[in-house]
Amino acid sequence: MGAWEGSQAAILAPLAGVAVSTPHRSGPILRPGAQRPKCIKAQMHKGLMRKEKTGKRKASDAGFRAASDQSLLVSFGQQITLQGHQRVLKLLRLLQAEPVAAIRNLHPAYCSLLIKFDPLKLDHDQLQTALLRYLDRLEEAPIPEPQQIEIPVCYGGEFGPDLNDLAAMHGISPAQAIELHSSSTYIVYFLGFVPGFAYLGGLPPALASPRLETPRASVPLGSVGIGGNQTGVYPMATPGGWRLVGRTPMTMFRPDRPKMNILQIGDHVRFRPISKEQFADFNLR
Repeated sequence: MGAWEGSQAAILAPLAGVAVSTPHRSGPILRPGAQRPKCIKAQMHKGLMRKEKTGKRKASDAGFRAASDQSLLVSFGQQITLQGHQRVLKLLRLLQAEPVAAIRNLHPAYCSLLIKFDPLKLDHDQLQTALLRYLDRLEEAPIPEPQQIEIPVCYGGEFGPDLNDLAAMHGISPAQAIELHSSSTYIVYFLGFVPGFAYLGGLPPALASPRLETPRASVPLGSVGIGGNQTGVYPMATPGGWRLVGRTPMTMFRPDRPKMNILQIGDHVRFRPISKEQFADFNLR
């Protein structure tokens, strides 16, 4: 994915109603497979961010950091883990069910939740204090029941131009790569980059691959790619640097419908191999 991805996501997401965890003033662009910076020590601020304090909670293992004058980053570690994802999801759902009046928006990522708030009504210290009652309930909070989504994919050939090279890179056949990719259950960690693009965790380690050295100027809509230890579906034609292994005929982003995104944070996803004929017939049904 190109260097412009963060700004494009930030521009398009508000238009599409998509929560995007793109870079903030305090950090670099989030790349697939990249780690977020340390956040156990939190630099909180009043006015010019002069106040420093540790924002670590034993029960939830949460860290706090002021990301801007009107946003607070709540983090659960630095690695992409199921436990971190579940804590982000629980906190997100609690705040959605019991909103804090001054919070304007919530942006989940792999192991963090960026909270944007009205600085005329709340400061970072007050927001952190308000969040403690949610964090104290996090361990007991139920995990929302995930949707089970199956995505049909035609692998290889013109639809997956990088499949053969990716398989050779790992010393396996294209058929084995397809079997590995389609046999796993993936978790939607968050949406970002462009509206409807879901970052899926759970890729078999045997398929983890670096992004292309030179991103493509245009990746076709529906392309299924692998970048680092993640996989995902391009919901629209866009530049991108993930290795393309297939394509789905399913429309992932539908701006004309109330539920614009097929995939939501926390969903479970499986890929089902289909033939070229099935691909062509999919939208005729």
